[in-house]
Amino acid sequence: MKSVGFIGWRGMVGSVLLNRMREENDFLKITPHFFSTSQSGQYGPTINNIVFKNLKDAYNLNLLEEMDIIITCQGGSYTDTVYSKLRKNNWQGYWIDAASTLRMKDDSIIVLDPVNLKVIKKALDNGIKTFVGSNCTVSLMLMALGGLFSNNLIEWISVSTYQAASGAGAKYVIELLKQMGSLYNVVSQDLSNELSSILDIEKKISQKMKDNDFPLKYFSVPLAGSLIPWIDIDMGNGQSREEWKGQFETNKILGSKSKIIIDGTCVRISSIRCHSQSFLIKLNKNISLKNIEEIIVSHNKWVDFIPNNIQETICKLTPSAVTGTLKIPVGRVRKLSMGDKYFSAFTVGDQLLWGAAEPLRRMLNLLINI
Repeated sequence: MKSVGFIGWRGMVGSVLLNRMREENDFLKITPHFFSTSQSGQYGPTINNIVFKNLKDAYNLNLLEEMDIIITCQGGSYTDTVYSKLRKNNWQGYWIDAASTLRMKDDSIIVLDPVNLKVIKKALDNGIKTFVGSNCTVSLMLMALGGLFSNNLIEWISVSTYQAASGAGAKYVIELLKQMGSLYNVVSQDLSNELSSILDIEKKISQKMKDNDFPLKYFSVPLAGSLIPWIDIDMGNGQSREEWKGQFETNKILGSKSKIIIDGTCVRISSIRCHSQSFLIKLNKNISLKNIEEIIVSHNKWVDFIPNNIQETICKLTPSAVTGTLKIPVGRVRKLSMGDKYFSAFTVGDQLLWGAAEPLRRMLNLLINI
């Protein structure tokens, strides 16, 4: 069995990855080794009732070079520090990475096998050994609309994303919860009094958001009771890096010969988990809504088409309905008044699963079966 080294397995994405591997009995197929950047020598996780002791040093190149496969959810700074050194030492193993650092390198492949298995297999045949997970919203979009992409029906997409706090990391989720608690505490007595004025409650909430003691260490601005219409760095043209990824990564994943135009606005919202996306799509030809539905649902078994009615939409097309599942619901599909080739769609997906951990897990399985 192949030796597989795990780095960053304690974080949000790493924890979800280990849970999925336990559920699918993946650890029975490999010889796992657990590394740590800060706690080498200490106890590791428990897998199949076996406690892994003596965590290995994640910066020890000699130990890393013994691995057939390394899978890391540690982040870009770790990849920057270790990856090039391993390759310079002529390490010939496979590297699987959740971070964005290597995504656009010519010798790496962005993996999402329900969408680009042919691209992955061709890369393996050509000796490529670096495989990287996609941006979370890109993965979720491609899982939802993969049928339209594979049938070359999309001319362009304008997208608005509504991204959960957990997409930024665990400390951001904790800060959001602290913000929620702070807002509740300032009006808790008013909420228990039926005679309280809602305008007075709102005034206290608004003032609390401006107070110096409001938790703003990571987000820097309020997210609870608000939103943040910017994610990641400025690309210099008014576009955020998160928005830039949509077109760039999609076309690399698909191996597109002709560029598909994708742009929009990425927004952080106070959802704990799961990213949502609203699409305005222009097709390159007029097809019926029925055909659109058939194409979407036939692409992969995880897509769940939600009829465009009130009850099913509010019950099935929300983060609370999807969190912790592999389902990719797609709804609000309708033709738009601007023309027959234009339609809207809305999708939700768990960004810690299909948006992060699951493509890595599935890529690992492809490699251990080689």
